[in-house]
Amino acid sequence: MPQEFATASATEPGQARTAGDLSALSAFRDAFYAAIGGRADAVFELSDAVLEHEGKVDSLPGMSLENAFTRGHGSVYTAVNAGRIDPEAVRSAALAEPLPRMRGHIVLAVDVSPWLRPDAACSPERLFCRVYGRGRGSDQTIPGWPYSFVVSLTPGASSWVVPLSAPSRP
Repeated sequence: MPQEFATASATEPGQARTAGDLSALSAFRDAFYAAIGGRADAVFELSDAVLEHEGKVDSLPGMSLENAFTRGHGSVYTAVNAGRIDPEAVRSAALAEPLPRMRGHIVLAVDVSPWLRPDAACSPERLFCRVYGRGRGSDQTIPGWPYSFVVSLTPGASSWVVPLSAPSRP
């Protein structure tokens, strides 16, 4: 079962956490744990270790040295090889939390950017992406995949957002 400590909060850094924030976090952690198939304890602790780790994760066995991971380094490999996470269950749990509102309205932002692949062999769903500012001040059309992020903005002067959709590409 998930440990009862908070590695994140629904509030911005420096803001006080409320009992509602912690209960929402606890509910999400319970739903995340329920979405894990095999080796649930090891996968859950590994996810906490990744969140707790400062900087880029460049060593899988190194995750066993994080405080959140209470098992041996062999359990890291077991979690990766035998653990399964249901992404739809995690998405449903994440979207269960109400979206932030500004003056009573949900404010969404969309970023559409190209993933340029001019030298890739012909790939499915590859399109031509219009790109500005490359070269000598003119736009170009380059093969690649357009992708987009849809986020809900939070109130106040903040860079924090709630990601709603970020489809992956090949």
